[in-house]
Amino acid sequence: MVKINENYLKLKAGYLFPEIARRVNTFIEANPDAQVIKLGIGDVTEPLPEACRTAMIKAVEDMGDRATFKGYGPEQGYLWLREKIATQDFQARGCSIDASEIFISDGSKCDCGNILDIFGKDNAIAVTDPVYPVYVDTNVMAGHTGFANEKGEYEGLVYLPISADNNFTAQIPEQKVDLIYLCFPNNPTGATATKEHLQAWVDYAKANNSIILFDAAYEAYITDPSLPHSIYEIEGAKDCAIEFRSFSKNAGFTGTRCAFTVVPKNLTAKAADGSDVELWKLWNRRQSTKFNGVSYVVQRGAEAVYSEAGQAQIKALISFYLENAKIICEQLTNAGLQVYGGVNAPYVWVKTPLSSWDFFDKLLYNTNVVGTPGSGFGAAGEGYFRISAFNSRDNVNEAMKRITENFTV
Repeated sequence: MVKINENYLKLKAGYLFPEIARRVNTFIEANPDAQVIKLGIGDVTEPLPEACRTAMIKAVEDMGDRATFKGYGPEQGYLWLREKIATQDFQARGCSIDASEIFISDGSKCDCGNILDIFGKDNAIAVTDPVYPVYVDTNVMAGHTGFANEKGEYEGLVYLPISADNNFTAQIPEQKVDLIYLCFPNNPTGATATKEHLQAWVDYAKANNSIILFDAAYEAYITDPSLPHSIYEIEGAKDCAIEFRSFSKNAGFTGTRCAFTVVPKNLTAKAADGSDVELWKLWNRRQSTKFNGVSYVVQRGAEAVYSEAGQAQIKALISFYLENAKIICEQLTNAGLQVYGGVNAPYVWVKTPLSSWDFFDKLLYNTNVVGTPGSGFGAAGEGYFRISAFNSRDNVNEAMKRITENFTV
């Protein structure tokens, strides 16, 4: 008899975003003429930067010539891309990250889940609440948790509530934890972390031999020069942190798929016999075995992000979405709602007068606008709602017009 992975049965009924899609589709079927504007899922809408498109077209032409054709590439990614990343994303900010410590992948969402392959099942794992659901669900799938309680909290995870009271930055836990998920700028709250806050986490991790899994997918939206873009800007972070980055939200690669993970070579964890094991070697082995690398064409497109033209075009894209966020913040405030985030981040976190899902339904049915219920990100997200700035300017303006004219708190 074939047995299944029973851990999948622990998962709550449905992943957050498919449930949103189900409710929206039900509404559209009943109201086929409704012009629904979706500000829920954080998917970009603007075209790929010209520099990236041009580079990818050239790369496709390379694939048509035997002399420049590329088959299997290195599982870690082409060196010419990793060197650009190391130089411009890290070394330019004073971070001593080498190209050999960078692994190109098809998405930071994938890497955040796949990284669990190299860690054991007996680690104490801390997540913020609310939290990006992938951090929790992949640990459930891997068998690192027990069952969920009535609030949706899984036995075996340490939840760190974040709210307006602590500026949506989690407090250092009193107990010892082994793996710590941090995301800044934060998804879903849009909060940012100061160097002092991250230094406290690094100090805690080093004192407790913990590893920080730092998701920096939205770092490009940081415009405040005092805020760190990378955990490696913090002293000691190379001894205790793995960082995830993505081209999805800065260069519009959500459908093109390219990201990278940084695993410092000096980073270690313990084997059962107490010996130190280099995590770089384990991740390299994992990727070499389970992953065949990102396509040559896509990596050439990612490389173009670091060209002079690419940098200018990326800056324009980021400014466009940040202006959307500013409009959303201003208009929702005018509608009488309390908002957070939307500055140095593409997400606006809204305090709701109703339960999260009731607010979702009221917004959908009264204004035909879709957002994301905060409770879908964890128990502490109840009473909040996420609005994404990733959409066209016309759609953002129209959505805010509908809310301010038709929605009453």
